[in-house]
Amino acid sequence: MVFAAAPAMAEPFRIIGFGDSLMAGYQLAPGESFPEQLEKALAARGHEVTVTNAGVSGDTTSGGLSRLDWSVPDGTDLVILELGANDMLRGLSPSATEKNLEAMITRLKERGVNILLVGMYAAPNLGPDYQEAFNAIYPRLAEKHDLPLVPFFLEGVAGNAAMQLDDRMHPNAQGVALMVENVLPAVEPLVAKERTDM
Repeated sequence: MVFAAAPAMAEPFRIIGFGDSLMAGYQLAPGESFPEQLEKALAARGHEVTVTNAGVSGDTTSGGLSRLDWSVPDGTDLVILELGANDMLRGLSPSATEKNLEAMITRLKERGVNILLVGMYAAPNLGPDYQEAFNAIYPRLAEKHDLPLVPFFLEGVAGNAAMQLDDRMHPNAQGVALMVENVLPAVEPLVAKERTDM
């Protein structure tokens, strides 16, 4: 029996969702987390991708920096960097948050890994000074390092009870679906560009 040689298959585009409980899928059923829903959405658009969930509930930018190297394996094409919400909820210094995020960005760029930066807004009860300092972190880093930016991960979800769990902080499955819809316009060109460059 003669077998025809199988055509070489391209490796799937490898994405790591690196973040906190918003990425991890806090209290969601299997298949409902952001990385899982994003992978399905990209596949439905014809992209061969894997989206690995490297979200850790409760993680801060300091924790993320300490686990970055082993959480993002060699061969990763894109990291969706989503950290800082827990820094904000704990009232940690925005300058420390920015320093940690910048260190992660620098380390990933040194490894040749593309980055999509996902931002967060400070809660109003922290006061206008903290809000102003925290909210400026993500646009400033995106501009400084020439990164694509999703300004607010919870756009359309924060403050919308229909999109949230009972804790009124974390998204439910419908909320995650909206987050995926919001992030897709930033992710899809990065996947497509990488494919055309290969």
